[in-house]
Amino acid sequence: MKTRVPLLLSLVFAAACSDSSVTGPAPLGRVVAAPTVAGAAAATRITVMTRNLYIGADVDQVITALVSGGDVLAALEGAVETVLATSYPARAEAMADEIARTRPQFVGLQEVTELHLDLSALGIPVIDQPFLTILEGALSARGLNYQLAGQNTNTAATLVFGPVSVSVVDHDAILVDASRVETFHLIAAPHFTNNIGPLAGGLIDLERGFVLIDATISGVTVKVANTHLEAGVTGVDVSLLRAAQAGELVTAVGTGPAILLGDFNSTQTSLAYAVVTGAPPAGGGFTDAWAALRPGAPGLTCCELPDLSNHVNVLSGRIDYVLVRGLAGPQGRLLGQVTIVGDQPGDRVPGLLYPVWPSDHAGVVASLLLPPAQGLAAR
Repeated sequence: MKTRVPLLLSLVFAAACSDSSVTGPAPLGRVVAAPTVAGAAAATRITVMTRNLYIGADVDQVITALVSGGDVLAALEGAVETVLATSYPARAEAMADEIARTRPQFVGLQEVTELHLDLSALGIPVIDQPFLTILEGALSARGLNYQLAGQNTNTAATLVFGPVSVSVVDHDAILVDASRVETFHLIAAPHFTNNIGPLAGGLIDLERGFVLIDATISGVTVKVANTHLEAGVTGVDVSLLRAAQAGELVTAVGTGPAILLGDFNSTQTSLAYAVVTGAPPAGGGFTDAWAALRPGAPGLTCCELPDLSNHVNVLSGRIDYVLVRGLAGPQGRLLGQVTIVGDQPGDRVPGLLYPVWPSDHAGVVASLLLPPAQGLAAR
């Protein structure tokens, strides 16, 4: 413990003295632009993004310590140090740049955190980081009109150990580019009925859910959902739980044109993936945009080191998805482009101690050509 406190203090002082406001764009890194398709008007294209904002540390270490009776204070102080070093306000600038470059009409966000660090007992100012507010400020500074269409609240927890108090509220959210979407409204933002629930005597309550909206773009009405399926606890297999959550999501979305965005914590061989992509009635009938438009390409999205200090990406799995149903073109083929953002060394931005990645996940952006609205209505 004594070896950790000086680093924690120096990081907190640095964060407290730094300006968390939006001061300008981070380095652009790689520019990704949606291609123009001959004969297709701009109004026939819908672009969506899924992005895990990343709380900034491996909170599983804290949860494991709570559940196992380990050294919770050491785990908590280590997490606080990492959260400060990974510099969310700087990372939000990088993710705002990604949105500005790709201009999605819909952005599904996970780990949309409200973080409150109170070390006032050590004479240090309280630090508040409302992730969504910071990102919205960065988008507004770039002249973008993104509005919150809906969010759900997953886990809320407050832990107090010695001089360290940490309050965390976790959300999923959908942002909409209000300047390019005709109408949108929230349908639902519930918890799943299948969840891990309370742990460590109720100090942590692991809940997940989803956000579901209804929107009209270019005369086409489509449901858009965003979720973050259960990540689980170290050493515990939650694959069946994730599949049950995926089934609840598919049921809630119902029939008709729809797009699912999110961190599904599931690979392409998982049961949850099969539940979403399988043929009805057993499955949701959704098409994996990456697999359809980039067959054979790895499309890795997870995960960088928890402290985001690695110089080249160490992504090893694909668990973040854009899944589409009812928006295919002729012969049932999905038309458009899909790309990964935030996975190149040039995407890193300056942190308090070293350059950091925008998130421990890469993002996925899909730009899809829509069939005529009357064709969708007939389905």
